[in-house]
Amino acid sequence: MPESLTRINSERLYAALEELGQIGRYQDDETGLQGVCRLALSAEDGQGRRLVLGWMKELGLQIRVDRIGNVYARRAGRRSDLKPVLLGSHIDSVPTAGRFDGCLGVLGALEIVRTLNDHKIETLRPVEVAFFTDEEGCRFGTDMLGSAVACGRLPLEYAYELRDRDGLRLRDELEKIGFLGEHDERVTPPYAYLECHVEQGPILYQKGIEIGVVTGVQSISWQALTIVGKSGHAGATPMNLRSDAGVAASRINLKLREMIATGNYGEMRATMGCIAPVPGLVNIVPGKVEATVDLRNPSNELMQKSEADLLAFYEEVKQLDGVEIRWRQTARTPAVEFSARLQDRIQAAAERAGLSHLRIVAGAGHDAQEFAAICPASMVFCPGEYDGISHNPREFSTPKQCSDGINVMLDVALQLANQED
Repeated sequence: MPESLTRINSERLYAALEELGQIGRYQDDETGLQGVCRLALSAEDGQGRRLVLGWMKELGLQIRVDRIGNVYARRAGRRSDLKPVLLGSHIDSVPTAGRFDGCLGVLGALEIVRTLNDHKIETLRPVEVAFFTDEEGCRFGTDMLGSAVACGRLPLEYAYELRDRDGLRLRDELEKIGFLGEHDERVTPPYAYLECHVEQGPILYQKGIEIGVVTGVQSISWQALTIVGKSGHAGATPMNLRSDAGVAASRINLKLREMIATGNYGEMRATMGCIAPVPGLVNIVPGKVEATVDLRNPSNELMQKSEADLLAFYEEVKQLDGVEIRWRQTARTPAVEFSARLQDRIQAAAERAGLSHLRIVAGAGHDAQEFAAICPASMVFCPGEYDGISHNPREFSTPKQCSDGINVMLDVALQLANQED
């Protein structure tokens, strides 16, 4: 079979997604569907890692684990002195995940290697498959953690000292599951980085588009807030004498919606995903609220404006409600543009396969944005059913949707892996 017509085994890929999806599975009472909870560095994450590691070994790949727990598996090329083409993503999940987020990129990359082996295709350059530690960031509070350390944005020592809500330290949890590796955490820049991912949004599905050519990733800013007021009896404390931390949190949440409605911040998106009052009882005025703020914006300039205006509003809330507001930045990444050359290659590969395509900005963060700082990088998006819902048990992409994306990535990976310069 000519290399340009090489295609993956769609059934084999889908079976691997299903098998990995059994690790950390749970039954979602609301939908009656099977969800996945495989938090970073949990026992379930360790089990999932060992399954994928076993598949890498079966393929005869040379494996290395670095000091932040990132796993790399190399398929040799004819020229070992040339930089590899790196294909990767993640297998950790949010607590309410489906089977595809991140996993499609990793298992799809392994299916590409299987396909190359099936057809006895040698490449000039090595091809590597990787999965990265704690891409989701929902346990230790910093997303794209493993790839950020690998690419130099975050120091290893910072990452090691991060703690989850139970006070458990990241380094200890990494060691507990057996993935505290010995290899240098700073990755040598590859020749190129490619990642296939479900879109996690409705655009491709609603437009009936088969392939998303990802142009970049929008800016992301995460804050953790502690709002401190004064507890009181819900019946005995007069309204004019209250310092209600719950009201203060509500003001901030509504302010975010007001900011979006003005249009002064471009395509800003904002979410308070956690609002946890203390003590959280029906008849007690909340004396404290732990909350989060998630800001997204494709414009770095407008992101900075929204952050500054939001901090100024915190000062107003302090005066209005007589509360103290403490905040800290838990994650912040700028808007990133992907390689125009790789975008063109992805589009051309989609056209060769007879697939419709659309240039699209990634709304979520991805490991590819970290690699864009050190090498040419880009992404292929696959549509999802149910308006592309993700971080939810209803997350679902069909076998064809998955294989279309991975076949496009195979086409581009083969081109790159056979280039000398």
